[in-house]
Amino acid sequence: MTTLALAENRLRQFLALAKPRVVSLIVFCAVIGMFLATPGFPPAGIVLAATVGIALVAGAAAAINCLVEQKIDAVMQRTRSRPLPRGEITSMQTLAFAALVGGLGLWLLFRYVNPLTMWLTLATFVGYAIVYTIVLKPATPQNIVIGGASGAMPPVLGWAAVANDVGPEALLLFLIIFAWTPPHFWALALYRTQDYAKAGLPMLPVTHGPQYTRLQIVLYTFALVAVSMMPFAIRMSGLLYLVSAVALGGVFLGYAIRLYFRYSDDLARATFRYSIVYLAAIFSALLVDHYWK
Repeated sequence: MTTLALAENRLRQFLALAKPRVVSLIVFCAVIGMFLATPGFPPAGIVLAATVGIALVAGAAAAINCLVEQKIDAVMQRTRSRPLPRGEITSMQTLAFAALVGGLGLWLLFRYVNPLTMWLTLATFVGYAIVYTIVLKPATPQNIVIGGASGAMPPVLGWAAVANDVGPEALLLFLIIFAWTPPHFWALALYRTQDYAKAGLPMLPVTHGPQYTRLQIVLYTFALVAVSMMPFAIRMSGLLYLVSAVALGGVFLGYAIRLYFRYSDDLARATFRYSIVYLAAIFSALLVDHYWK
């Protein structure tokens, strides 16, 4: 293998540590927050610096997650092909990568955005990489509910990057993702229950059984639909968003109710996939409505 090929392979391994698909959704929600924070268009320089900075810190948090959970990842079918369990990258290399990438991201945010966004992003990093990954995930089946707070921060970070404050509208965006996280993740956990049991993780389907988990998905989806109406209720958005939220939420509820009464692994996979579509679509609807004249 040539030197160039080796370098490209190593780059792919480090990129895999950063979980680019997860980070892309994080960055997407952050960017939407940036545009919703101002009645016009945010400064391009702020958008660029904030996007890159948030992406780098999110990638560093993902790498720390991989580092802490490498033994767990090795026994789970979904994660055993990651670079650390395969021995392609060492723990020290992962730690150095996370420190370099995360440090660069925080510096960009402090230097070219504002200190508030940097500190909020650092708090989000600690919430995910330490509080959720190290403390909550192995300790309680409510890990994803409590730890979901860090995952709900991206639009708040984007809002803070442009407005240099955290208004009630930003907290509402946070609340939408916070309510979305449990049904999204528990749909995945349902068809990966054996994986989590084998790894010794107290995920809800493992500790309380699949039927209880399916009920919680229904209840949290109802809560999500209710929360998604709030931007319209406080006049943050208009009729276009309301129609979109009702339609998207109705489909999500349909998936959740069918999952409860007629469970199958295929339906759980479809529910999980739709949940990702739902989040992207509802934030897109907020953005379009924001500029709709």
